[in-house]
Amino acid sequence: MSDKKARTGKSGVKQYFSFGERPFLKGAGTRSPEAWFLGTKAENADELEKLLVEAIRDHSFWRRNFHPQDPTHITEQAKRHPSYLHAMDTLKDNLRSLMSFLKKSVPFFSGRYQGHMNWDTSLPSILGYFAAMLYNPNNVAFEGSTSTTLLEMIVGDDLCRMLGYTVPEDGDAAEGLIRPWGHITSGGTVANIEALWSARNLKFYPLSLRDALKAEPSLAAARDIEVSTCEGRRAPLASLDAWSLLNLKVDDILALPERLTEEYGISSDTITKAMSHHSLQHLGMQELYRRCGADLSASPVILVPATKHYSFPKAAAVLGLGSANVLDVPVDCDARMSLAALEKMLRDCLAQRRPVITVVAVIGSTEESAVDPLKGILELRYKLQKEGLSFTVHADAAWGGYFASILRPDEGPRPRDERTGPAAEIGMSGYVTSQFSALGRADSITVDPHKSGYIPYPAGALCYRNSAMRDMVTFKAPYILHGDAEPTVGIYGLEGSKPGAAVAAVYLSHKVIRPTRSGYGQIHRKSLFNCKRFYARLLSMAVPEDRFIVVPVPRLPAEISGADVEFERRFIRERIDRRSVEDLLSDPEAMALLPEIGPDQNILTYAVNFKHPDGSLNTNLDLVNRLNKAIYDLLSIDPGDDIYGYRMIVSTTDFSEEHYGRVFIEDYKRRLGVASSPGTTVTVLRSTTMEPWILETPEGSMLDVLEKELRDAIFKSLMRDSMFQIFEEIDANRDGVLDVGEVMAKFREKGYRDTEIDEFLHLCDIDRSGTVTLDEFLGAFSQFVAKGALTASR
Repeated sequence: MSDKKARTGKSGVKQYFSFGERPFLKGAGTRSPEAWFLGTKAENADELEKLLVEAIRDHSFWRRNFHPQDPTHITEQAKRHPSYLHAMDTLKDNLRSLMSFLKKSVPFFSGRYQGHMNWDTSLPSILGYFAAMLYNPNNVAFEGSTSTTLLEMIVGDDLCRMLGYTVPEDGDAAEGLIRPWGHITSGGTVANIEALWSARNLKFYPLSLRDALKAEPSLAAARDIEVSTCEGRRAPLASLDAWSLLNLKVDDILALPERLTEEYGISSDTITKAMSHHSLQHLGMQELYRRCGADLSASPVILVPATKHYSFPKAAAVLGLGSANVLDVPVDCDARMSLAALEKMLRDCLAQRRPVITVVAVIGSTEESAVDPLKGILELRYKLQKEGLSFTVHADAAWGGYFASILRPDEGPRPRDERTGPAAEIGMSGYVTSQFSALGRADSITVDPHKSGYIPYPAGALCYRNSAMRDMVTFKAPYILHGDAEPTVGIYGLEGSKPGAAVAAVYLSHKVIRPTRSGYGQIHRKSLFNCKRFYARLLSMAVPEDRFIVVPVPRLPAEISGADVEFERRFIRERIDRRSVEDLLSDPEAMALLPEIGPDQNILTYAVNFKHPDGSLNTNLDLVNRLNKAIYDLLSIDPGDDIYGYRMIVSTTDFSEEHYGRVFIEDYKRRLGVASSPGTTVTVLRSTTMEPWILETPEGSMLDVLEKELRDAIFKSLMRDSMFQIFEEIDANRDGVLDVGEVMAKFREKGYRDTEIDEFLHLCDIDRSGTVTLDEFLGAFSQFVAKGALTASR
C-alpha cells in the first residue's frame, strides 16, 4: 500500500470514488432499437455527429483545465506558419483519400449482407469507444487506465449476470460466497486460450501443491491438510496418487490456497513464493511429468465438438499440450455434440487413466449457430465424478452468449412511453432455453461483445464462475474480491496492453441497451424471428417447376420426432411463409411452431441441388458442391470489385466426415438427395441474420429481395454449370482447354457445319491462340446460343 493510501486509510475502489459518483450497470436502460444504431441509410447521422462533437469538446475542456497555467507550444502564430498549413492540408488530403479508399469496405450494415458475424455497431458503443479513445487508456494496469479499469470490473460483473452467474454484494462475497469474475479480451480466441490456460493449471495444481507441501518448510504446518476426492473419499492430500489429485473437483482445488491461509495461518504471499518452484507455470509439462514418474504417463486431453472454433487447437499448441490432444467429439444430425459419443470417449479416458482437462460446449457454433447439450454435459460430469473422473466445463458462447439476455428480466420501472402490443419477435426454442438455463453452472464462459453484442472490435470477454480460477494464470499473490480490493484486471490474462476504449464501448452500450429482455434481448428476439422466417422461405421457395431444391441444414421438428414431415412442410408454406407479420402474429399455432424450426440461433446454413431436364434430382455430390461454390462465387466479394455491384453477400463452408462424423454427413447427404454418391465433404452456403428490421420496412420485406437475389444466383449458376458440363464433354483429353481438333470433332458429331464451327471458334478464341480456355468458353457460349447457331433440332 502506498504512503498516501496508508495515511488516508483508504485503498482501491473506495478511495477512487471518495470524490465522485461511481458508475454502475443496473436499471431499466432504454427500449427503442431505432435509437440504438446509425441505421442502414445513416438515419441517425445527425445525432451521432452532434454527440461526437460533444465528446471532442468535452475532452478538449478537460485538457485545458488540467493546470491551465502551464505553457503551450502550439500558438496561433505557429498555426499560421506555412509548414503548419502545409501539414494540415496534407492531413486533409490524405484523410479524404483514406475515406475514399474505405468505401471499398464490406457493407456490413445492409440487410443484403448475410455473410459473417457482423452487422451495424450500436451508437452507444461507437460513442463510448470514441470518447475513451481520446484519453488513450491502457487497461494493462490501473496506473494507465484509472477510469477504464474500473469500468472493466463493472462490465465484467454485468456480463457475468447476463450469462447466469450470481454476483453477490461485496459483503456477501467477503463472507465466503463464490463470486464470479469477468474481463474484456481482444476477442474469443484469446478468451478461449485463457480458459484452457487456467483449466490446465487448475488440473495440475494439486500435484504441485503436494510437492510443495513436502519440500517447502514454509508450508510445513499444512502437510496434513485433507481433501475430498471426486468420489467423496476424505484423505490427506499428500497421501493421494497422481490420478486422484488430477481429478479433484474444481471448487475444492480453488479453495486450497484460502484454506492454507484460514486453517494454517500461511499468508498468500508465502504460498505464492513456495508454489513458484513447483507450479506447472514454472516447471513446464515435461518436467512435471518427469517428477511424477510412472504415476503419470498419458497425455492430458481437451474434448471439443466437431464444430469447434479454430482457437482450440491453437490454444493446445500454445499451451504445450499439442493439437493432437484436442479430441473432436462427433456431432448429431443437428450439428450438436453427441452425448453418447462424448460419454464413450470420457469412459475411454477413465479406463486409460488419461487426464481430461476440460470439455468444451459450444453455445452457438461459428458455422451453424448450433447449441451443444450443455445441460447433459454437466449431468455427465456429475455421473463420472462418482466413478473418479473430473474436469472443467467451458462454454464457448463467443457467438451465442448475448442470447442469454432474452431470459433476463428487465430491471427498474417500465418506461411510460414503452410500446405495447404484438411485435415481430420470438424467444429461443425449448431445447436451447434449457441449455441456457444451465449456463450459470459452466466453470468458464467465453462471450464476444463484438459479435452478438454489436460492439466495435476488439471486444471479447472471459467470465469465470469462481473468481479464484483467474489466480491460476497470474504470477502474483491473489487479491480478495471485495469493496477494498486494489483495482486491477490486467494481471489475470494473456494480453499486455489493451485498449480501455473497448471497455468504454461495452460499458456505454450496456448502459443504454441493457442485457435484459427489452434491451439486447429485444434485438435477438427480432433477429431470431427474421432468421426463422428466412428458414421457412428457403424450405418453400422452390416450386415444382423450378430446376432446384434448397435444403437447410437444420432439420424440421417432424424429422426429429418422426412425425409427418410433408404435413409440417405444408403448414410452414401455408401458415408461416409469405404471410404478413400482422397475420402471423395473430396465429397462435404458427407462432408456437416458429421458435422450434430452423437453427438454434441466427446463423443458417443450406445447400442447393438441381434437377435434370426430366425432373429427376441430381444424385452426384461433386456436382452439388460445384453448384454451391458457383453460387457463392456470385454472392461473395472479390478484391477490387465494385462494392455497389453486389446485390447479396453470403459466406460458405465445407462439412466433412473427418470432422463432423458419419452420422451428420450421411443424414445431410440423404436429405440433399445424394446419399448413394461417393464423397464425404459437402459445400454449403451460410447466411447470418443480425438485422432486427428485415421484415419491418414501410416498403415491404427485405426477405423478398433476398429471395430474388438468391434465385438469380442459382439460375446463373445452373446455366454456368450446364455450360461447364458441355465444356467437359468436348475436352476429350481432359487438359482443361479446348483445341481446334476437339471442337471440330465434337461439333461435327453433333451435325454442325464447318462455317458454324468457325463462327464458334471466332467467338471463343479471343486471344487467337488456337485454343479455348474455360473462361473464354463460358463467356462466349451463351452468345453462340443467342445467335441461333444451336438449333432445337440439334
